[in-house]
Amino acid sequence: MRTNGRFCLAVTCLLLTSSLGWAQQRRKVIIDQDCSGPGGSNMQTLLLLIQSPEVEVLGITVVSGNQWRDEEAAHTLRLLEIIGRTDIPFLPGAVFPLVRRHEETRVWQRRYGKVAFAGAWDERWWHEPFVVPPLAEGRPVTKPVEENAAHFLSRMVRLYPHQVTIYEGGPMTNLALAISIDPEFPKLARELIFMGGSLSPQTDDPEFLNAPRHEFNFWFDPEAAHIVLRAPWKKMVCTSTDISLKTRLTQAMINQIKASGIPVAGYIARFFQTGQGGEYMWDELAAAAWIHPSLITKRETRFMGVNLDRGAGYGDTLTWTDKDNSKPGAQPVEVQVDLDTETFYRMFVSLMSAPTPSAH
Repeated sequence: MRTNGRFCLAVTCLLLTSSLGWAQQRRKVIIDQDCSGPGGSNMQTLLLLIQSPEVEVLGITVVSGNQWRDEEAAHTLRLLEIIGRTDIPFLPGAVFPLVRRHEETRVWQRRYGKVAFAGAWDERWWHEPFVVPPLAEGRPVTKPVEENAAHFLSRMVRLYPHQVTIYEGGPMTNLALAISIDPEFPKLARELIFMGGSLSPQTDDPEFLNAPRHEFNFWFDPEAAHIVLRAPWKKMVCTSTDISLKTRLTQAMINQIKASGIPVAGYIARFFQTGQGGEYMWDELAAAAWIHPSLITKRETRFMGVNLDRGAGYGDTLTWTDKDNSKPGAQPVEVQVDLDTETFYRMFVSLMSAPTPSAH
């Protein structure tokens, strides 16, 4: 991408048009995320939501997934220090999935095949759950709020009934626990936006070519996803692997962001690790499409569930149309199918290059 007058005008119009619609009140969101770091899709999603002038982040909760909870907590608290937003409440959540454990997952992989990415269980960077290794960005001095994620989620939707969007970018353990504690939680939320699930991604990436229904967030805690997907949310929106694989964060985009010289940009540029062709923008897309739904150019409705059989398909995504849905309790989910890629990239670069909004 090249920066020019048309680019700046397009981004300005996009932001102003949306901002006018929300001039009276910013949209409230709680971010529930497996905040692996430093850098990467999870942290960049926190930044995208914090950087948006249209969004009020009521809190950030973390759950084990890509890394263990305590390591993720340290990365998140340090990020908030770097950008000067330690006013945002941060709360730790679940350390372990509801049911599955490390040893039984190792047995499962020996029996059915090794997964391409196992998150906190991955042998390539395994460490004990409550160990926080040295952090490249430095240790935080800020401490979490003395409340757990599940109770915070329940408390906030009761404080702001039907106003709070729940953004889920990791395994759904915290949400399942909140539902178990407070069955009214889904009804009191405005909506659930999540990155998760996989249907039939069109890709030569071996992780999904060989297992098209496998997706990490569902696989890490299938029982939690099962509980959450059956809950009576007013609306559920899914950013699956299918659409996420159509996005890439490239070095050219990083160079544009870095040129702004602000702390957010410096953080992103320092910890960007590109593979061949860039990084998939898994969670960033889910967040950006919630802020600006016009980024999504095609959608479809599916009833969605998770395979809980302990065989080879354990944790796989299950879907049905309204014509063939015979699964009791399955709920409709809006599944994103296609997007305006260039506008999404411009929005991301613009927000990551802008000064961080202060606490209001």
